[in-house]
Amino acid sequence: MLLALLVPLLGGAAEKPRLVPDVSQREISIAYSFTGAELLLFGAILYPDGRMPDKPADIVVVLKGPSDPLLLREKAKVLGIWVNAESARFRSVPGFYAIASSRPLKDLVDERTAAIYELGLGNLQLSPSSGALPDDQARFQAGLVDLMRRRGLFDESTGTVEITDGVLYRARLSIPARVPVGPYTAETFLIQNGRVQAVAVRDIVIDKSGFERFVANAAQRWPFSYGLVAVILSLLLGWAASAGFQRFRR
Repeated sequence: MLLALLVPLLGGAAEKPRLVPDVSQREISIAYSFTGAELLLFGAILYPDGRMPDKPADIVVVLKGPSDPLLLREKAKVLGIWVNAESARFRSVPGFYAIASSRPLKDLVDERTAAIYELGLGNLQLSPSSGALPDDQARFQAGLVDLMRRRGLFDESTGTVEITDGVLYRARLSIPARVPVGPYTAETFLIQNGRVQAVAVRDIVIDKSGFERFVANAAQRWPFSYGLVAVILSLLLGWAASAGFQRFRR
């Protein structure tokens, strides 16, 4: 009797499509000449018994990471001088977030589903930790998203995911030169009839290489020595510039 009940359940679970995703690079190295990169997310949709649905499915891809606490300050002009005014603290802000979809998100899922899966810049769970009023929190969150967009670290594009023959998909995401280092996740969502049918994740690491890695490691392991060397180098460069200028004047 128990087996008879389990068979329909297992059969129903097998009826959902699956994703077979991959990325063009699992590791991205940042060297002194790094001017940005382009990451290709691609893969295939496996339908049960190889039968495609009457209504084609949609694909949404998200590249996100790493998340850290952040303090955002609001500037105010007092007596003609810009000073720090109110502030808001967020417990978890991704250093980079890019999303691309085959169609506009509003045409794919409702607001509740988009909020659950954090699909779209307006649905990021930034976890404000301050005791500000909801209107103030909304203002600071909108300001933070706008600031990150202007820096090229937040991006949202629609209609850029290509789906071939309803099975193969691919999307290109641009990674700016000032992207933070750390672990990233590349998520792929298969959406059909307003529901997320499948999710697949691939891990990506963005790290410094060469001299940049040495400098970053030195700053973390020996902060006092790193600061001392930086001050000495600044003094030497300033002295050299002054000496060269005096010689040029003569």
